[in-house]
Amino acid sequence: MLILVLAALLGYLLGSIPFGLVLTRMAGLGDIRQIGSGNIGATNVLRTGNKPLALATLLLDSGKGAIAALLALWWAGPEAAVLAAGGAMLGHSFPVWLGFKGGKGVATAIGVLLAVCWPVGLLACLTWIVMAALFRISSLSALTALGVSPLTGWYFGGPLVAGLCLFIAVLVFIRHEANIRRLLKGEEPKIGAGKKKAA
Repeated sequence: MLILVLAALLGYLLGSIPFGLVLTRMAGLGDIRQIGSGNIGATNVLRTGNKPLALATLLLDSGKGAIAALLALWWAGPEAAVLAAGGAMLGHSFPVWLGFKGGKGVATAIGVLLAVCWPVGLLACLTWIVMAALFRISSLSALTALGVSPLTGWYFGGPLVAGLCLFIAVLVFIRHEANIRRLLKGEEPKIGAGKKKAA
């Protein structure tokens, strides 16, 4: 039991590293929380106009989730990996260093899914890409990709992976509450829309 708790804590600490905030400050772009949606994730970093920085944020946010899950898997097995993955999601969404105000967890979710059960992560990536190509709305792409992941998680990974996918989907949907409201009103900004303020 102690090992599982430590795995979850490890995941939380890794997940709570705010790479989007760190990178934008290092690049002299100020506080990413004052730009666009105020989110610390890659989509909002893209609104600065710095595509390489947005890509770096995407890779690092994905990587921290994947590393947390893989370390726990190597250390203590699949159950620990799932708990570390869940911890990474909570860390990214509610980092203690930022007053528990973090990102929406999409990149981190992709990373942990690729690490825990790569077919589920790969299908989530492909779903995001297809939806983004069709509609050019990041939030819609993410919600669709992660919304179907409990089904693919059950098929490829069984109950343990499906449970993780369901947890991730619920958390991401909660974090996208404002985006969902805008989607329903047809007001959600499209990818590359710039620095327009979006609550």
